[in-house]
Parts: sequence; structure tokens; C-alpha cells
Amino acid sequence: MKVNTQSVNFSADRKLIDFIQKRMDKLDLFYDKVIQSDVFLKVENTSDKENKIFEVRLSVPGDSFVVKKQCKTFEEGADTAAASLERQLKKRKEKLRAHL
Repeated sequence: MKVNTQSVNFSADRKLIDFIQKRMDKLDLFYDKVIQSDVFLKVENTSDKENKIFEVRLSVPGDSFVVKKQCKTFEEGADTAAASLERQLKKRKEKLRAHL
């Protein structure tokens, strides 16, 4: 799957981008018609520890899923967003099977 990663107001290191790529590639196990995903990494200027925003838009034929998570690290955000997308993809797959 093609993963476009954009980091806003900072530059993401290679390890983080590779981690996100691997985590998003695992979504192909649940739904094989995923076209691409756009990942946006943002850091808020607050004193709060959970100042990292991980936003992903997953494109599938005829629809797109958007998940936005705010966490302490981008890795944690990627994991929680991917888990949320897994549930949404499974639900979509079940609905498509029900209509056949």
C-alpha cells in the first residue's frame, strides 16, 4: 500500500516513517482493496504530555476512513489509529459480504 507521510512543522526521522509504513501495511491483512493512506504528523505547542497528533486518511474504493489520535508518541498514535482502522475495515468487509 502507498503511504504518504507528512510531518507538519518538524521533520520526521526515517525510523518513524518506516514504523508507520509497516503498521499501515498490516491493514492489508484485513481488507485487501486499500488504495492508499495519507498520514499527517503534528506537534501541538502545549505543556501537555499528549501533544502529538497522528491523523490518517485511508482510501478504499468508494469511501475513505479518517482517524485522528492524540498521544504521547507518534508510535502510540500509529498503533491506536491502526487498531481503530482495523475495526472499521472489518465492519466494512462484513457489510459488503452481507449484501452479496
